[in-house]
Amino acid sequence: MKKLKTWYWIATIIFALMMIMDGVGGITQQEAGKEVFKHLGYPMYLLIIVGIAKLLGAASILQNKFTTIKEWAYAGFAINFIGAFASRAFVGDGISLLIPPLIALVIMFIPYILWKKLTSNVKIS
Repeated sequence: MKKLKTWYWIATIIFALMMIMDGVGGITQQEAGKEVFKHLGYPMYLLIIVGIAKLLGAASILQNKFTTIKEWAYAGFAINFIGAFASRAFVGDGISLLIPPLIALVIMFIPYILWKKLTSNVKIS
């Protein structure tokens, strides 16, 4: 149980840091993000909205008190990655640009699955 908890926190912190960095990049409208949004045909203000959502999502997965909010944060990240994949596919991007959102989705499922295993081991008295 202790080993599972350690792996859970390592995976969660790594994933949260990835989303925090991406969220800050969106809020500060970094050039790379602007280029991607322009290429995909999205308005630039959406970069800020998604950036804020990623920061809130990262904060949500780092807390353990409000489990429903945590579930929704993971769902939001999944929708984001699936949407990124679909957006890239719809504009005709090659496989090298289609794979990163899928990798991010797989990375996201690591802390999620560990969290579910950890909480299923908790016995209610």
